Amino acid sequence: MTGPVAAALAAFRDDPAAAGWRALPFFADGAADAIAQGLDRRIAAGAEVLPPAPAIFSALRLTPLETVRVVILGQDPYPTPGDAHGLAFSYVGRRRLPASLKTILAEMADDLGCPAPTSGDLTHWARQGVLLLNTALTVEAGAAGAHLRLGWSALADEAVAACSAQRPAVAFLLWGAAARRRGVLVDRDKHLLLECGHPSPLNRLADFRGSRPFSQVNAWLAKQGEAPIDWRL
Repeated sequence: MTGPVAAALAAFRDDPAAAGWRALPFFADGAADAIAQGLDRRIAAGAEVLPPAPAIFSALRLTPLETVRVVILGQDPYPTPGDAHGLAFSYVGRRRLPASLKTILAEMADDLGCPAPTSGDLTHWARQGVLLLNTALTVEAGAAGAHLRLGWSALADEAVAACSAQRPAVAFLLWGAAARRRGVLVDRDKHLLLECGHPSPLNRLADFRGSRPFSQVNAWLAKQGEAPIDWRL
């Protein structure tokens, strides 16, 4: 019997929007299948894996490789059931916005001179070519970071490298040490690379606020002859 994560992986592979991504070695060499099988064993043993299986690959499905114009890397999904839906930093829970997302949206409002959003759902960004990819696509309920060593990181590496190699003009927003380490995968002569500290309140340097990434991205896209991102939610 196929478990829910293996079924979600099969559905992802069948999705025409996934054509560019499923050519990555991660999906072709068995790595994705091994992770899916391991997760399904955890679920069968009683673990609650988040986000729900159909949403695990949402970042790749909503932003096909051939549409990527911006890349934002997160770490792993929110570990509270109902909060995460497969996009890095994006939040669909019913409580107040998570602290890092609140900081991101406040910076966006200050940068662009628009009202701070009350919604944390970033689907609008993803549909415009903003790849919101976590370096681990899953987590277990109540256990942040539980799947960071599960093997998902290879997908993040390959996705960043593919965007750099195959797309003509991408703005990479690398926030925090873990994301910035992937800067070596980006062709800096071809793409825009903006690096700064993580938006988390645990970042003692507090070097995210004032970085103005949203206006910088749109100005650079305009120079490339690309439409700007409508960051407003």
